[in-house]
Amino acid sequence: MTDVDALTASLAAALADARLAHDLSVSALAECSGVSRAMIGKIERGDVQPTAALLGRLTAALGMTLSELIARAEGQSASGRISTRADQSVSQDPETGYRRRAVSPGAGGAIELVEVDLPAGVRIAYPADSYAFTHHQIWVLEGSLRFDEGDVTHRLEAGDCLQLGAPAPCAYENETAAPCRYLVALARRGA
Repeated sequence: MTDVDALTASLAAALADARLAHDLSVSALAECSGVSRAMIGKIERGDVQPTAALLGRLTAALGMTLSELIARAEGQSASGRISTRADQSVSQDPETGYRRRAVSPGAGGAIELVEVDLPAGVRIAYPADSYAFTHHQIWVLEGSLRFDEGDVTHRLEAGDCLQLGAPAPCAYENETAAPCRYLVALARRGA
């Protein structure tokens, strides 16, 4: 089994466990997330490797972050105060090549750091629900990033940091021919 196949199978089980822990049927999760029952079934059976955007919609409906789902899939606990680079979870979107590294130790802490490599010409969109229960800041490390926050477009360069406002549909886009690398800092609202 390849690493991709193993992650797909682990994500399938973690998503099903999270759905059941919230006492949601597949139909209820479909209604909350806007993802079809058929697609949720395919993901939970491990028949498809879901995209980052699709997982973002599902995790938002479950009240968790994508990093929390991935940490569950990889069997990581929230214990431990150090996360070595070798132990940090890395996942790659099968459709776009978007790659995310969960930098923070464990999952479920007050602050979560995620490093993202966004290939040239790629756009990743998330619904407003993805931002409903966390505060977000985006710090561009390398390259240029277009960030659409509702009707507002922000153009960020290396060194720029944006704090998101009220939850709105958002999209990360690399309009350039060079890769973009940025850090997302998340904190649970009320934390």
